[in-house]
Formats: sequence, C-alpha cells, structure tokens
Amino acid sequence: MRQRALPGFGAAGQEALSAASVAIVGVGGLGCPAALYLAAAGVGRLTLIDGDRVAVSNLHRQVLFGPSDVGEAKVSAAAARLSALAPGVEVTAVPARLGASSAREALAGHSLVLDCTDTWGSRLAVDDAAAGLGIPLVWGAVQGWFGQVTVFSGGRSVRDVFPEEPAPDFGVCDAGGVLGPLCGQVGAAMASQAVVLLTGAGPGLAGTLQVIDARDGEWRSLPVSGGVRA
Repeated sequence: MRQRALPGFGAAGQEALSAASVAIVGVGGLGCPAALYLAAAGVGRLTLIDGDRVAVSNLHRQVLFGPSDVGEAKVSAAAARLSALAPGVEVTAVPARLGASSAREALAGHSLVLDCTDTWGSRLAVDDAAAGLGIPLVWGAVQGWFGQVTVFSGGRSVRDVFPEEPAPDFGVCDAGGVLGPLCGQVGAAMASQAVVLLTGAGPGLAGTLQVIDARDGEWRSLPVSGGVRA
C-alpha cells in the first residue's frame, strides 16, 4: 500500500492497522465513507453496528449502498460490500441500536470507536461506554451545510462540547436537508483520525473540534475543554 511510504508510517504502521479492531457505530452518511476507507487501509477487524435498513433517501450520501440494497439491513449490505472490497478484513455486522444498557458490552475489546450516529441518546451511550472502557472515540456530526469532527480521549467527552442537550433534531439527517459530499468529507476525516491514532503517527484531534461550513469550504479549529478527571 502506498501509505507505507509515509514518514512515520512504514511497515510498523501497516502492522498496527492489521492488528486493530475498530467499532463503527452508525452505518449512514458518516459511517459508510469511514468504513470504506478503513477497510481499504487494511484495518484488521471492523465491527459495524446499526439497527436501520437502507432507504431510498439514504442513497445520495450513504455510499456503500445502491438501489438493490433498499430494504436490507444496513450492516449486512455494508459488510458484503466491504468484504468484496477488502477480503482480508474481518467484518462483523451487528444489527442493533446501542443504548446505555448495551453499549459497553458491544464496544468492549475494540482498539478504537467511531461514533457516526445521529441521535443524542446514542451519542451519550457510546461516549459513556468508550470512556468507561478507556477506548479513544473518534466523533463526527453533520447537519445541513455544517460538519464537525474531533477525538475524545484523556477524560474529554461529548459533554465538554455540549454541556446541555441540543435540540432533539441535532444532527438527525432525516429532520432536515444534508449535503451528501459533506458527509463524505467528515466521514473521511474520521477515518484519517482513526489511522493516525491506530498507527501512533500523530496526536490527532484530541482537544480540538474542527468545524466545516461547506458553503465556504473552510475548516475552523475550536479548543475543547476538559481533560483527565480524578
């Protein structure tokens, strides 16, 4: 793979990816491109977690699916597509929506978690479970023209960015319009952060929230407070 030629990557970086186990929670507009790039990069094991089925309205942004997948479980359709793309990657499909009572068990044993969900309850459940397990969390969100991405680790959490619960439709694509290519940008940024963290190539975005407005194409970096808690 050409990524082996990157400074600080090399054979050791590729071996680290091959040994890694990544959970992707939410196989939608963010989870599809993130999973696609991580499978292509050679991550050893991907666990796809989502309880939804493919709908026609998903197809403009959920790039693992086509018209023939409509009505199928997202995790099953995505797993089949990823296995065809990268047969050396072990893909596990979990057709479930995580909640406070199930997230910890589902995420245990993974090297890294990507939160690609779009509801507040799911985000908090995934965040709490990852923090309790000591697993770094790559987090992303898209709504309308705006996208966000960061990494929560070292005691930082979703609540450091959103100390109060946002409006019920925050980040829910079906509650309003969403730009398909923007989902691709944010999902790809999440995959990049995952590769950086898994290979130890750099510090990643821990402590920084990046926000993009697709209308001007500019990424803005905002500090995230919080840190190691006693």
